[in-house]
Amino acid sequence: MAIVEMVMPKMGESIMEGTVLSWLKQEGDTIEADESVLEVATDKVDTEVPATHGGVLKEILVKEGDVVAVGAPIAKIETEAAEETSAAPVQSAPAAANGQAKAEPKPEPAVAQASSNGHAAAVSSDRFYSPLVMSIARQENIPMAELESIPGTGREGRVTKKDILSYVKERPAGGQTIQPAAPAPAAAPSQERAPQPMPVSISGEDEIIEMDRMRKMIAERMVDSKRISPHVTSFVEADVTNIVYWRNRVKNQFKEREGEPITFTPIFIEAVVRAIKDYPMINVQVDGTRIIKKKNINVGMAVALPSGNLIVPVIHNADQLSLVGLTKKVNALARKARENKLTPDDLQGGTYTVSNVGSFGNVMGTPIIMQPQVGILALGAVQKKPAVVETPAGDAIAIRHKMFLSHSYDHRVVDGSLGGMFVRRVADYLEKFDLNRGF
Repeated sequence: MAIVEMVMPKMGESIMEGTVLSWLKQEGDTIEADESVLEVATDKVDTEVPATHGGVLKEILVKEGDVVAVGAPIAKIETEAAEETSAAPVQSAPAAANGQAKAEPKPEPAVAQASSNGHAAAVSSDRFYSPLVMSIARQENIPMAELESIPGTGREGRVTKKDILSYVKERPAGGQTIQPAAPAPAAAPSQERAPQPMPVSISGEDEIIEMDRMRKMIAERMVDSKRISPHVTSFVEADVTNIVYWRNRVKNQFKEREGEPITFTPIFIEAVVRAIKDYPMINVQVDGTRIIKKKNINVGMAVALPSGNLIVPVIHNADQLSLVGLTKKVNALARKARENKLTPDDLQGGTYTVSNVGSFGNVMGTPIIMQPQVGILALGAVQKKPAVVETPAGDAIAIRHKMFLSHSYDHRVVDGSLGGMFVRRVADYLEKFDLNRGF
C-alpha cells in the first residue's frame, strides 16, 4: 500500500487558486483513476476534478468553501502501488511555471506597499497571500500594514479574493489610517479613486435579487476592462447577400453529409481569421508597457446560457480549421456551454473575441473587450434593405441582406486607422464570399 497526495490541479492560464464547491466522494470511498472526486470553482469556470490515482480516498485535507492554491494538497489516496510512488506529489498538476509540483505552497514574501511614486513596492511578510490577492492590493495601492489588518476567511486565516474585494468596497478614500500622519496632498485627477455607487432607495414593492457567482464575476471583469482599456468602436455595414444565398442553398446538404447544422457564425469567424492574418497587430495582448504579439489565432465566441449569463469558449488555432471544422467546433462549444460541460481548456487562451448580438435581434453594439485582448467584434442582425447596386446597365435599387459590424478596440495600442481597417477588411471578405464555393 502507498499513500499518494492529490493536489489542486492547474486549471487554466493565470489561475492560481480554486474554491472547493463540494466533495463528490467521501473518506473511505473506493475511487478509480480519472473518476470525479470534487467540484472546484475558479474565476473562469466550475469544473469537476478527477482522481489522479485509483484506490481508497483515505483523507480529505480541505473543506467545502476553502480557497486552495494550485499545487496544494487536497486529499490523500491509498493505492495498491509500491511504496516509492508516494515519494512525490502528482506531477501533472504543476504548482509553478517551471512545471515542478510542490507538496505545500510556501508563503511568498511579496505584497503591496505604497511607495512615494504611487506604485506598489514589494516587502516581506510571514502571512501567505496568493498572487491574485497581491495583484489586487497593488492595483488598489493597499500598503502592507493595511493588508495585514484585513481579516481572512480562507484556510489558516488567509485573505481570499472575496475578502480583499469586500474590503476595497468598504475602504475609506485614501485607505485605512495605520498611524497618524500629515494630510496627503490632493491626488491628480487621473489618480483619484472611482466614485462610490450611490445608495439605492428600496420600497416594499421592490424585489431584491442577489447576484449569482457568475454574474458577480462578469460584473467585476466588465468594470476592470473599462478601467484598463480606453475603448473605441468603429462601425461598418456589410452586404452579406451572397452568404445568405449560399447557406440557404447548401444547408440541407451540409446537414446530411456532416451531421451538423451550419449557421452564419462559422462563416463570419472564417472572415475574422482571414482579416487577423492581414492585420496581425490586432492579435496582441498588453502587459504593462510591453505588447505581446500572439502567434496562435484563438477566437473566443460569446455564448448565451439558459440563465441569461454569457460565457466565452475559445476556438483554438482557428486559422488551421476549414469551414467544416469551424462549424463543428462552434456547434460543439455552444452545446457544451449550454449543458454546463465546458472545461478550463475550453475557456483559456483567447486572442480575439466575436459576439453575435444579432442573435438577440440587435443591429449593432459596443462590446467590452475581454482582457488582456485588445479587440472584440459584435455581429449585428442580418436585415433585408433596399440598396444601390451596380449593374452592366447602370445603377439600380435592389433588396440586399446587410449587417453591421461593430469593432471595439483598445486605443492604447490599436489606433483608429488599424481598428477601422481591420473591421473594413472583415466586411470585404464577407462581401466577396464566393457563391460557387464548396464546403
